[in-house]
Amino acid sequence: MPQSLSRIYLHIIFSTKDRQRWLKDVDLRNLLFGYMGATLKQLDCMPVEIGGVEDHVHLLCLFPRTRRVADVVKETKRVSTNWLQTQH
Repeated sequence: MPQSLSRIYLHIIFSTKDRQRWLKDVDLRNLLFGYMGATLKQLDCMPVEIGGVEDHVHLLCLFPRTRRVADVVKETKRVSTNWLQTQH
């Protein structure tokens, strides 16, 4: 049986609540990007690029066929929000 292949790139944008500039600190922002990358890897999504500015974050990842988009977005947002709250 032939193998089914896919390469799906997913671009996710997270905004801070009310577009507040919570991510002014560049060091904190870089730590957050690393943490989000590790979270994506645990969800079988390979991060390609992670970046952002003071009020939003962009994630570009290779999306696996075995996951649902809503689950990846929800878990990444949940985990990163909890991490940020413990850092501030």
